[in-house]
Amino acid sequence: MADTEKPLLIKRYASRRLYNTETSDYVTLEDIAGFIRAGREVQIVDLKSGDDLTRQYLLQIIAEHESRGESVLPVDVLNDLVRSYMTPGESVVPQFLQASFEMLRSGQSQMMEQMTAMNPLAKMPGFEMMQAQQEAFMKAMTGGAGIAGWGGADKPASNASGEDLDAIKKQLAELQDKLSKLK
Repeated sequence: MADTEKPLLIKRYASRRLYNTETSDYVTLEDIAGFIRAGREVQIVDLKSGDDLTRQYLLQIIAEHESRGESVLPVDVLNDLVRSYMTPGESVVPQFLQASFEMLRSGQSQMMEQMTAMNPLAKMPGFEMMQAQQEAFMKAMTGGAGIAGWGGADKPASNASGEDLDAIKKQLAELQDKLSKLK
């Protein structure tokens, strides 16, 4: 997560407009999705009633991305989620999903640490530069979301711009030059 401990407070007005209390401006669902991709926790509350609307809006963000063809959840998983809501008694699905995502984040971080520690390339000149390129590439591919161990939880994510891509291309050319000299 980002360095900020408290979640970003978004207030929903009666007009259904969403107000960012940190920057004192109105935001869209896409803005909120961007905050989350950047590692921020958000909390969305109804100004009048004080009700927490975070879950409702996060589900709406997911539904909009899914409807635009940015599918992350396979239909089988969506069916299982619906079934879990229809099952009498308490479902284990929420705990399972939470534990799965925690294992995924932890596993990615551990995998990268082990690869770095065990990788003979780690001692090669320019390895740090190559690792930085991989981090930038992963940020570009995930829309700046960052992945644990790849500049995720410990570094704020940034969107890859044309300048970032130019820098990556330059670093790649330098690495290729260094590798050809090693041969």
